[in-house]
Amino acid sequence: MKVLVIGANGEIGQHVVKQIQNSDEHTVRAMVRKEEQAEELKKKGIDAVIANLEGNKRSIVKAAKGCDAVVFTAGSGGSTGPDKTLLVDLDGAVKSIEAAEEAGVDRFVMVSAMQANNRENWNEKIRHYYVAKHYADRMLEASNLNYTIVRPGGLLNEVGTGEVQIAENLDERGSIPREDVAKTVVTSLTEEHTYKRAFDLISGETEITDSLRNL
Repeated sequence: MKVLVIGANGEIGQHVVKQIQNSDEHTVRAMVRKEEQAEELKKKGIDAVIANLEGNKRSIVKAAKGCDAVVFTAGSGGSTGPDKTLLVDLDGAVKSIEAAEEAGVDRFVMVSAMQANNRENWNEKIRHYYVAKHYADRMLEASNLNYTIVRPGGLLNEVGTGEVQIAENLDERGSIPREDVAKTVVTSLTEEHTYKRAFDLISGETEITDSLRNL
């Protein structure tokens, strides 16, 4: 499966790209915003394309052409304002969904946020972020794509353990290394139990493949 990773230069995106590159099952195409980012990836033997989520949708369609799946792990980042969050995390995500459909890509994995589906559990300090994630996820669910929505808890830069807790709705708050989020995303690409499903994700005591198959 050839996988377009949107947000390939992000903290989760870098893990996803590396894991797919090292996979015997998939190949990767990395989508980034800047020429220098693309050049660095190409030096590592990675197929890289340039497109801007705030730009024209045609460039995203072009990036997705010939791919079998899209992983969306882009984000505006914590240092930007609500306006940028709406442009990237919401409109950029929706453009990517539409671009995947236009490019003939069927599989789409979205990295969202824990409990983005449940307004009562949103963090009031970053409510705009949850609004963006909530409606991007709903647009994906309403699309014709074979989607999976991964909603991780608090993100850590620790080394992954490979063990997680997954459920459509988790009552407890928790955190998870970005490396494990990436592994969950990559594993879900071909795991049929995740098709047309959305779930919360935190660190746990069950191996990722087993957790997904028990979803």
